Amino acid sequence: MRGELLGRLRPCFVRVEPWLQAGKYVAAVMSDVPERNGWTLAERAGDRAPDRMQRLLNRAVWDTFAAMAVIRGFAVAGLDEAARKTGRRRGLAVGAVDETGQVKQGTHTAGVKRQYLGCAGKEANGINTVHLSYVREGAGHALIGAREWIPAAHIDDPALSAVMGLPEDLAFRTKGQLAIDILAEAFADGVRLDFLCGDEVYGSCTRLREYLENRGQAYVLRVPCSFPLTLPGGITLTCGQAAARLGRRGWEIRSAGTGSKGERWYAWAWLATASARHHLLIRRHLTTGELAYHYCYLPEGQPASPSRPIRAAGLRWPAEEDFEFGKDCFGLDQSQVRLYTAIARHTVLVMAAMAICAVTAALLRRRTDTQPLWVAGMSTRTIGREGQQHALSSMLQPGPGQPAGGRDQNHHIPGPTSGVPRSFQTVHPLGWMSGKVK
Repeated sequence: MRGELLGRLRPCFVRVEPWLQAGKYVAAVMSDVPERNGWTLAERAGDRAPDRMQRLLNRAVWDTFAAMAVIRGFAVAGLDEAARKTGRRRGLAVGAVDETGQVKQGTHTAGVKRQYLGCAGKEANGINTVHLSYVREGAGHALIGAREWIPAAHIDDPALSAVMGLPEDLAFRTKGQLAIDILAEAFADGVRLDFLCGDEVYGSCTRLREYLENRGQAYVLRVPCSFPLTLPGGITLTCGQAAARLGRRGWEIRSAGTGSKGERWYAWAWLATASARHHLLIRRHLTTGELAYHYCYLPEGQPASPSRPIRAAGLRWPAEEDFEFGKDCFGLDQSQVRLYTAIARHTVLVMAAMAICAVTAALLRRRTDTQPLWVAGMSTRTIGREGQQHALSSMLQPGPGQPAGGRDQNHHIPGPTSGVPRSFQTVHPLGWMSGKVK
């Protein structure tokens, strides 16, 4: 599987040496090294010094975003194939857009700014990157697009832009506009989504909603309680005010899908608006009573029913799992580089490693008779970082005769089970490989 993706990436590189180094980089971030920096990755790859890794990220000539497109095609095709093989052709294909941060010290890293970072749980110096995750219901999920958010002050300062390595033609984009850019590339590559999901940052972006509606793309986007709605009859209320007018009969209990602890049950309300194509979906936590508001667009031809939007709303959280797993097991937030291009390249190569893992696990679904850990209450969160890395290390090490570059000595592309011990051929319900606890 790794060899197949690396083979597809070859046209993105002008020379063969950086391509081979990229294969080493991907193999190294998939390994069980505790920290992923230039030295540890170089040692894992068999290099004497980190010079080659640093050159790959900073100065080597290769098309970063063309490589991202190749990874996107690989991940989407692999997850779709897994859905077909498992008999889940009717499962939803959902795009989940979200951002994640990385703590950075100093003031010379591209995009660095003092801001609240969820990964740190406080205000800190850091960078933010907007990601698009492709979620195939019942099969798996993977990151398929990314753009780093750069503050306008950095772009407007020529001296600072030069220090950070910002492209001369880079224009300021909000996070919602970056989501549009990522989606435009995905749609141009033929990616088809039943729904796009996102949190309040993206639900509040008028440009993003208009872009999706002009394409006839259905969405289920979180919005704040202050988001204004025009109800039938011309009455304008906020989401919070509309929810307060609901009686007990306005709610029904449905599952938002299966999580690591079983079915996730909530109370849901479905409100019509003055537009036949727009609805408000309200989710209420059964214990705390906390409300979450989803502004929904259903293009002509789709039934104005809450069933599919509820399923879509429940498929937004895998993007957060991608972030958690990407940081814990692949070093998504461990890029010890400062230039704009280098940060993007580290992100792309980590996305490649995660896509290989996601597709491999999804295709193994029907080949295993081993009980998944989540069934026994042992999710990847439960077994912890060490257990995750041990499982990944066992799964992703080259098989006999297969070098770190991904192909064996006869240039054979390994199948999805190459080098995978049977004790590790069990799959997380959303596509990640887990280990069998003995």
